[in-house]
Amino acid sequence: MTQLDRTVQKFVDAINAHDSDTFFETLSEDASMSDDGNERNLAQWTDSEIFATNARMSVESTTSPTEFVADYSNDRWGSMRTAWRFTVRDGLISRFETGQAGA
Repeated sequence: MTQLDRTVQKFVDAINAHDSDTFFETLSEDASMSDDGNERNLAQWTDSEIFATNARMSVESTTSPTEFVADYSNDRWGSMRTAWRFTVRDGLISRFETGQAGA
């Protein structure tokens, strides 16, 4: 399995530690994101899908240092297989895209 980019790994670790301060430290000031192809408000989405719902993720496989498939779970939706793709610029995540992963 390809090793994740250092910033992307910090993002994953922050989610699993329920550490919103560290999570937001991984993001650029102008960071954006999409979920299942739909642009989302990053602050609202991370609150409702990560921090207010006890999210956790376990990386299953990586296709590059900035792309992986994970078993993602939270109290709102339960467990699901998700794909994640990141754009890292100057050591910070400027964009991430997530959504349901294929079988």
